[in-house]
Amino acid sequence: MNYAALKSDTHEIVVDEVLAHAPETIWKALTTGKLIGRWLMMTPTGFEAVKGKRFTFQTTPGGAWDGVIHCQVLEATPNERLVYAWKSGHEGNVGYGSPLDTVVTFILSRVENGTRLRLVHSGFVLPRNDGAFKKMGEGWKKCVPTIGAIADEED
Repeated sequence: MNYAALKSDTHEIVVDEVLAHAPETIWKALTTGKLIGRWLMMTPTGFEAVKGKRFTFQTTPGGAWDGVIHCQVLEATPNERLVYAWKSGHEGNVGYGSPLDTVVTFILSRVENGTRLRLVHSGFVLPRNDGAFKKMGEGWKKCVPTIGAIADEED
């Protein structure tokens, strides 16, 4: 792996949860557009869990940034690992909407009582990405348990 976001001078958000579902059920929640929209609160446009696939999310614009998050699937191993690039922002912005060049990794491991889901969102450059790092750190801590709740409804 030679992802720019994994450089040693960057920071990462890590959320680790055990969800009471099989990896196949969690994978479905991570890779189905309408389900992603429910736990992430943004529905992807053009998403497929296929290496190389480009897709976007739309969030609130700010300053010179149009609010589009550009993503590309870097790895997709069904029921085990999903990795995508997450790029957004604009060079003209400071604070909200400043340039972000990160990688989101979901790792699924079967455990006795379900699936251990480890999310690693890496590549935050501080202090430039302070706001995003704080807000997304809080957000991911809410999203990951919600994946389990949505999986409950889909069983």
